[in-house]
Amino acid sequence: MTIKKEKEFEERKRKTKLKQLLPQWASEIKKHLRLISASIILLIIATSLDYIAGNYVTKVGSAESSDLILSYIPIVNLGVIFVYLFLIVVSLIFIYPLIFNVKKLHLAIAHFSLLIMTRSVFMCLTHLKTPSSAIAVKFPDLLSNLVFQNDLFFSGHTAIPLIGFFLFKESKIRWFFLASSIILGATSLLMHRHYSIDVAAAFFIAYGTFKIGERLFLKIERYNGYH
Repeated sequence: MTIKKEKEFEERKRKTKLKQLLPQWASEIKKHLRLISASIILLIIATSLDYIAGNYVTKVGSAESSDLILSYIPIVNLGVIFVYLFLIVVSLIFIYPLIFNVKKLHLAIAHFSLLIMTRSVFMCLTHLKTPSSAIAVKFPDLLSNLVFQNDLFFSGHTAIPLIGFFLFKESKIRWFFLASSIILGATSLLMHRHYSIDVAAAFFIAYGTFKIGERLFLKIERYNGYH
């Protein structure tokens, strides 16, 4: 068999496999459509709460706090990592299950939403200001209305990737999410965008929120006949 024929054979094989996978993907979407729709509604509620909480803390943040760790580490401008690695992580939490594991799409949306709602509450309880030494960051214009000041406790840059790590524990992509959590946590500190307690607490709160969501969403799935 010539190289050209081998390539043609491989191309036909890929197309055949794709034709087989697309109906399966569509079937899974249809099967979980009710849960996906409910999780999207939860996401809209979470985003709304985050917007309200973000505007609130931007207005009421009143005082800075001293921080032992921040006082000993240098200030480094890692804005590209802080913005774009974070956006990649958030995108992958939704895109990965959408393409490779549709059964978990509603769970990814729901766990993300629950974490955002939890963070919205915690933000409103802490009226600290972002450290004056913090390096300013600029998100793309489309997302600028969802970027606030003084939204400190707890660090979303640290906690959100952990949701991916906990959720996709059967896949190798979990290591990307874990590494991203550590990198973004360190970046938040080096840029003085968060106090050290914001980053440290994020690991524990993300885990606790995930475990609560795991039990809650399992009960919802069973109630709706998915188990």
